[in-house]
Amino acid sequence: MTDNLLPDFLRALLQPGIYDHPVHEVELIQTHISWVILAGDYVYKFKKPVDFGFLDFSDLAKRHRCCEQELLLNRRLCPDIYLALIRVTIDAAAHFSLNGKGEVVEYGVQMKRMPEDRMMVHLIRDGQLTADHIEALATVLADFYQRAEHGEDIAGFGTASAVGVNVAENFEQTASFIGKGALSQEQYDSIVRYSHSFLANEALFQRRIDDGYIRDCHGDLYSANICLADKVYIYDCIEFNQRFRYSDIASDVAFLVMDLEFYGLDELARLFVDRFVQKTGDKGLIGMLNFYKCYRAYVRGKINVFTAADPAVDPATRSLCNRNAATYFRLAQRYAEG
Repeated sequence: MTDNLLPDFLRALLQPGIYDHPVHEVELIQTHISWVILAGDYVYKFKKPVDFGFLDFSDLAKRHRCCEQELLLNRRLCPDIYLALIRVTIDAAAHFSLNGKGEVVEYGVQMKRMPEDRMMVHLIRDGQLTADHIEALATVLADFYQRAEHGEDIAGFGTASAVGVNVAENFEQTASFIGKGALSQEQYDSIVRYSHSFLANEALFQRRIDDGYIRDCHGDLYSANICLADKVYIYDCIEFNQRFRYSDIASDVAFLVMDLEFYGLDELARLFVDRFVQKTGDKGLIGMLNFYKCYRAYVRGKINVFTAADPAVDPATRSLCNRNAATYFRLAQRYAEG
């Protein structure tokens, strides 16, 4: 970890003594947009001051608003996990505190820490993900989408042109990475051709709108954001941009299906689709899945190259992200080529 590139408040929060609850050691996890601190029984999440266009955390007020949204939206699926908005303060003696006196220098979200061994990524790694887990996920998600907010304003995000904005943005933001290791020109061209061809089917997208399947979804539905413990916890939804969360239910479902296939769990992926369609009656979802799987695999490739390019990321994380990006882009090409 390159501590010298971390902000002062974050270095302070890496000291166990700053917390008002038992903490023996502190662990920092980085993504392209967040710092996540594991401290005792709690998790503290902070937003990096970045502006990628599709998200803007560049000033404190924007990060504050997004933290409030993060709490509100994630309590839809995890009401007992998302605990509070927290303030990092600095006093006259230049000492940092959580919810202390003095100037507020940062806002974050406090969460209850979930059991590591029940995280879906760990169950997959250990070969312990079962059909019962898939059944539970399908049940929770079918109920969630049934209750999810919808209406004319949200439905507009399901048109071919609206979806095309997100797709085109991915291509624009990854163009500078072509030929530098994870993404080849051949892959890029193949995925672009397929995406444009599918987006030309405007009537198909309109039918999804007419059938009421454009909802306020999760937006980031994959195994890294799921814990299968005493019940199903699906957390860390997209709070920073409505156009990534207001989408066809098929886009959310495709993300999880793609993720299972990323890990080679094709049989469980098929089971999830079958059980979800059975519970929702949404047979039209099947015709959208390949397109949205391609889109989601490309998004994950993009995020991994973004993370690898962050100078504050340690070498091991950078190497892993580059490898993962290459795998995601290959998977996107596989979907593009049928």
